[in-house]
Amino acid sequence: MDLIVAADRNCAIGKKGDLLYSLPEDMKYFRAKTLGKTVVMGQKTLESFPGGKPLPKRTNVVISDDPAFTPDGVVIVRSFAELFAEIAKYPADEVMLIGGGSLYNALPDYCTRAYVTLIDAQTEGADTFIPDFSRREGWSLESVSEPLETGGYTIRFAVYLNHNVKIFE
Repeated sequence: MDLIVAADRNCAIGKKGDLLYSLPEDMKYFRAKTLGKTVVMGQKTLESFPGGKPLPKRTNVVISDDPAFTPDGVVIVRSFAELFAEIAKYPADEVMLIGGGSLYNALPDYCTRAYVTLIDAQTEGADTFIPDFSRREGWSLESVSEPLETGGYTIRFAVYLNHNVKIFE
């Protein structure tokens, strides 16, 4: 499993349940990296999509402990054990963790790569953060793109590699 996320200089990704930035080039990158793959997310992430609908042309796996949450078009798992049993059905490099914050913080060590859009900005009042992969033990920067302007911000696409991927048991 890999993860994909966009974060500002403070590793902030959200505020009051919303993304911090709307960046057309980042959305293109996200689409290109996830299309045709299995995407893993939490319930709140799914609910944040337009109409609360799953992403098209992808297998959407949603973790939720709410037994009343049963949306159409997604695979629901109720625990990490169920999640790992489900994603074992797919090639590891075809599974992408796409949010939200609690999953980014609970599962990064089970991911092989982190595709992080680095946004050269800072948001006051942000309340959702990811780990700082540039400082996380066992992780290293594999590549980073040249700066790109989009939506009024400068971004770079960074790929971090986990040298000690954990296996769920």
